[in-house]
Amino acid sequence: MHRQPETMPAIAEPHWEVYAHGADVGIRGFGAGLAEAFEAVGLALTSVVCELSRVQASHAVEVHCAAREPEALLFEWVNAIVYEMAIRRMLFRRYRVAIVDCELTASLWGEALDPQRHEPAVEVKGATYTDLRVQQDDSGRWSAQCIVDV
Repeated sequence: MHRQPETMPAIAEPHWEVYAHGADVGIRGFGAGLAEAFEAVGLALTSVVCELSRVQASHAVEVHCAAREPEALLFEWVNAIVYEMAIRRMLFRRYRVAIVDCELTASLWGEALDPQRHEPAVEVKGATYTDLRVQQDDSGRWSAQCIVDV
């Protein structure tokens, strides 16, 4: 469902990165909490497609997914974003995620794909189980990663 955000959430930019993996691409997010790491994965995913700074966060989309463990939830989450990108022909710039007992509810803010302005580099086909990992380090910081098929 499309809706205009009532107020744009004040979200600090989570840390994310993209890494090479053969013919595919790895995406990784970090955060103080699991939800923040998943938000960062969303940003990493969008950055695979285009330069994040070119995407406006003007329309919101709601996403829900669930799984039995965090790794499977990450897989479902990435594929939910890919699905929304494909079906709505949108790119997303902001993510707000809540996770309770491996059930994820999220708001994704973005805009319609404009090939001339966004200059998409690739089309992400979906998440893979390759290098799928969700973990918390000794300091309590979370990381989440997987390889996406491009």
